[in-house]
Amino acid sequence: MSANSRRMARRFLLQAFYQAQLSEATVVELREQFMAASDFNRADSKYFLKLLEEIDAARDELDATISRFGEIPADQLDPVEHAILWVALAELRFHPDVPHRVVINEAIELTKAFGAEGGHRYVNALLDRAAAGRGASGMAAL
Repeated sequence: MSANSRRMARRFLLQAFYQAQLSEATVVELREQFMAASDFNRADSKYFLKLLEEIDAARDELDATISRFGEIPADQLDPVEHAILWVALAELRFHPDVPHRVVINEAIELTKAFGAEGGHRYVNALLDRAAAGRGASGMAAL
């Protein structure tokens, strides 16, 4: 799959988990909704589906990571930044084949496009700390 199809999968994941926070939609509902989207064929569907399940199963652990590496409690984050951090932290934790610089850059770009003004700086700092922690203490630490 191309970098653009992965980028599209991340964008759909951002939208899905933003929606999940606001509407409490289930993973099954999100999967059906996004797979039916007219432009879903441009996304890496396998990557989207895998991360959708991984993030849903690990939300509490991902929130604990956010709390450990960030200054803002996860439940007080803007839903856009929260969703972006879930996606990026899940990639760092479950997909070590994806370089951490790619994960961080993609998260920053999503935050610049959809997040609050200046939110990309917070996302960048938190993910830098998490990626450094990943190297020192292994994947399970995330």
